Order: sequence, then C-alpha cells, then structure tokens
Amino acid sequence: MSEIIFAYDSGEEMTLNMGPQHPSTHGVIRFIIKTDGEIMMEAIPDVGYLHRSIEGIAEKCTYEGFMPYTDRVDYVCAMTANHSWAVAVEKLAGLKVPERGEYLRVISDELNRISSHAIALGAMAMDIGATTPFMYILREREYVNDLLEELCGARLTYNYHRVGGVGWGMPKGWSDKVKRWLDHFEPVIAEFDRLITMNELFVKRLANMAAVTAEEAKSWGLVGPNLRASGVDFDVRRDLPYSIYPKVQFDVPVGSGAMGKTGDCWDRYWVRVEEWRQSVKILRQCMDQIEATPPEFWTPPKKLKPKGDAMARVEAARGDMSCYVVGDGGTNAYRARFRTGSFNAMGLIREKSKGLMVADLVALIASLDVVAPEIDR
Repeated sequence: MSEIIFAYDSGEEMTLNMGPQHPSTHGVIRFIIKTDGEIMMEAIPDVGYLHRSIEGIAEKCTYEGFMPYTDRVDYVCAMTANHSWAVAVEKLAGLKVPERGEYLRVISDELNRISSHAIALGAMAMDIGATTPFMYILREREYVNDLLEELCGARLTYNYHRVGGVGWGMPKGWSDKVKRWLDHFEPVIAEFDRLITMNELFVKRLANMAAVTAEEAKSWGLVGPNLRASGVDFDVRRDLPYSIYPKVQFDVPVGSGAMGKTGDCWDRYWVRVEEWRQSVKILRQCMDQIEATPPEFWTPPKKLKPKGDAMARVEAARGDMSCYVVGDGGTNAYRARFRTGSFNAMGLIREKSKGLMVADLVALIASLDVVAPEIDR
C-alpha cells in the first residue's frame, strides 16, 4: 500500500495524505498535504494517533510509581523525561539529591542525548536518500545502548532516575568503558562530517530551505536545537542551571547561516552534530569529577504527601522539557503537566511547508526532530 494516497483532484489543487504510517514522519503522525503539482500550498499536521493520557495516569499513580511512565513521554530520550519528573517532585517535597546521584543523572542524560541525536541525524540523512550514514551512526548508538544497559538494565525505556537520586550506582569498571568509548566516538564525529555533514549534495538539499528567523522561533515557542539553530543563544543547562551543570564547562552551538540562511534545515542539522561534541566534553568532565564524590547515589524519600506546586525545566534532546506538578497532600499528584519541544515545532510545519516541493517535506520534518510521544502524550 502506497504511503502517499491521492484523495481527490479539484482543478489545480490536490490533497494528499502522508501517513500516519510513514517512515519519514518519525512516528504515527499524519500530514494533509495540499499541492499544485509538486509544489505544496501547505502541509497540515493531524496528530492524536499516539495519545495515551500520560498526564492523567500521573494523577492516578503515586509520585514514585509514575517514574516508569515518564519513559513514554519521549521514548527516544527517556532519561531527561525521568529527570524532569524527579526534579519537579523533589522541589515539591523539598528533597535533596546526593552529589553522586546528580552526576549519574547528568551522565545518563548526556549519553542518551548522544543516542537521540544519532537517530535524528542518521534518519534525516536516510529520509533525504543517503542510507549509509544511518547504518554508520546506528552502530554508535548501539555502543551507547550497551553502556546504558550495563548501568540500569534497559536500552530504551530506562526507569533509571528516582525521586531522590538514581536507582543504581556505576558498575565496576563502567567509568573506564565510558571513557574508552568517548575516545572512540570523537573521531567518528569528524568522519561523519566528512561523510555527510559537508557532503555537497546533502548541503544543497538543506541549505536555505525552510529558514526560521530568531523572531519566528521565539514566537512559535521553539526550544532546544531548533531555537538555537535560528541564532537564539539559550540553553536551559547554562541559563537556568540545574543539577551539576554549573560545575562543567561546555559551549552552546548556535546557527549562523554557514551554508545558507540562518535557521535553515542545514543549521538545524549542524547544531545537533555540534551538540555531540559538547556532550562528549561534559561527559569527560563528569567521569573525572564523580570519582571524588561520596558513594551515596539515592536518598530514599519517606512517604510523599506534599502540598503546593512546583515546576522543573531540563534540557532534553528536543529542548526545554518542563514538568509542572500540583500536590494536594495525597500520595499522588493532583495535577501533572509536561511541556515538550516537539508539539510547538509541529505547528511550524504548516507555515514553513508553503512553497516547498513535496519531496522536501521530509527534510523539513526531520530537521525539526519531532517525535510522536512528545506531541500526543
């Protein structure tokens, strides 16, 4: 069955359905495309195919019992979803996390950021027609999965963070394995640049396409790499620091229109490649600094019955992931709310698809790195 279905032909305009089962939509997402031949007049997102009432479930589970469900808020970068829930509940209950627990949170977050960007960048190249980079970088993601599996026993939905810290400490010899892999991965980033980032055909497909200005990015509520690609220098880890990020040094890559217009598809791609390098830098510092911390990695909380409200913001792979929790003195939240990067990015597609070729829609979608669970929840 064809992925693109002709619905009707009315004069000069055609309406096509792309998805919801389509590899380039990065999940079960449907686009209603109105075209004049190969030129799109607009592509309208139709979401809701993956709605699971995650926030409603949060109000039925205990604070600690909801942690496994947070993996499903973003199953491509689940560690940061764990982290946002944990920090929100800790703020609400006034809990403190041991220093080693904070380091392990950041280490797991940054490893997961690398693997998430591997999916985003590899799939983006494959969507455009370059299959080799996807297989090439997926190998590195498997190495990260091996490391995370050794740390917490899982490769995708981790349930690693806890209210009050993390579930397990580092296995013996795990720190050395991470350092060896970082030594291996840095040259791989340079090879990936030679293979695809600076590839002439790849650049021509992405440069000047669907450029988003800084003002547009802010007005549409973009966050993370999509915001920074438009020239807005903002990163939650640096500008609203949390955990042990104030103790590490890293740069924030910002788009500059190096191959075309600032905020185009190539800039959104390049920012994520540079974030690989910054994650490597953060991980090296964390692996060195964690050695001097006390061995405690979790402070088991007493029965949680907090009152009030609290909000946590963490820098996920797709940007600022915010979690808002209201407690009414019971063992579960009265209200829980997640704010994710993909939902707002989806709204931009309708506007930026106007005038593009149908074949370029997949490049626009991939450059925004939208994932279905962040949209529907």
